[in-house]
Amino acid sequence: MPLSALVPILDLAFLQIEPRVARAIGTPALVLAKKRMKLLTKSRFGRFAFGMFGLIVSHFLLGASASAQESATAPANEETEAASADKDEPAFLRIDQTDEKRSRALQTAILHYVGKAGTPYDGQSVDLVGVVHVGQKGYYADLKQRLAKYDTVLYELVAPDGTRIRPEDLEGRRSVLSSMQTGMKDILNLEYQLEQIDYMAANFRHADMSPEEFVDDFSRRGDSLWKMGARMMGAGLATQAATGGEAGLLMALFSDDRSRRMKQVMARQMVDMEAVTAGIDDANGENTLIKSRNAKAFEILKDELDQGKKNVAVFYGAGHLPDMAERLEKQFEMEKKSTTWLDGWDLTRN
Repeated sequence: MPLSALVPILDLAFLQIEPRVARAIGTPALVLAKKRMKLLTKSRFGRFAFGMFGLIVSHFLLGASASAQESATAPANEETEAASADKDEPAFLRIDQTDEKRSRALQTAILHYVGKAGTPYDGQSVDLVGVVHVGQKGYYADLKQRLAKYDTVLYELVAPDGTRIRPEDLEGRRSVLSSMQTGMKDILNLEYQLEQIDYMAANFRHADMSPEEFVDDFSRRGDSLWKMGARMMGAGLATQAATGGEAGLLMALFSDDRSRRMKQVMARQMVDMEAVTAGIDDANGENTLIKSRNAKAFEILKDELDQGKKNVAVFYGAGHLPDMAERLEKQFEMEKKSTTWLDGWDLTRN
């Protein structure tokens, strides 16, 4: 079974994040999906596929962790800073290479924006802090220190307004999604963002849709998770046909250094944001998963800036940043001053 054939699992991942989303979509659909999941996870390859698909899902939406298992501490993040003058340089997510042109690290960006002189937000700054939702422990430790320095950190999670993520909430969670995440941890030897970041920090503010808003936005556009899943499946199959399948993924699976090879394969897929988001838009070019959630986050960003906050971070998955950058430039009249790159995955070791 190709990885792209698992795209419809996306909806169940969302259902596990907040039960009210499941009830809004319908219990029969949820029961059917769970039965299919149970059959899939009985096989070794099914569990592997679950883990790999979970990585793609978590690229867009925070998941809930089933347990607080701890792996070996990764090396401290290496960091590079560069001006954004080079238009050919990936702006949000990239693979850094060694001098020998070998893949060294999957890196996420922190984009620093400031208000233009004479505009309403002159003298204020906003950092778009992109993140991969599974990464090295040292990566999250670095992010945690950086986030503590902002006046406000706006974070993502489809949950009731004002939701805070407590450690005990993660420990008590048992779901199909947590099985998916366990597979991811085993395959890639990484950690989960939700377990490593302190969401109870005083400067953190929830800035995402509620479950009701999430479902209503799909309905408003005549769309649904199921339809979006079908579009993404079609796009994924087309990509697979064009590239000759997923031989690299299978070769990595059976290699002696599986974690390293799998991270390299997945990193190459993730940096191609156009391919990752293919099929997400409806016929009118709109979508709930990124654009509508970003719009909600930026309503809260405006509130923070209007209160006079000088230094605000928007802490979201890297896939959200292209749209967010455009909103900052057009709606908030801000300009990008610098980009800081952080190592999320070490691609040279298991």
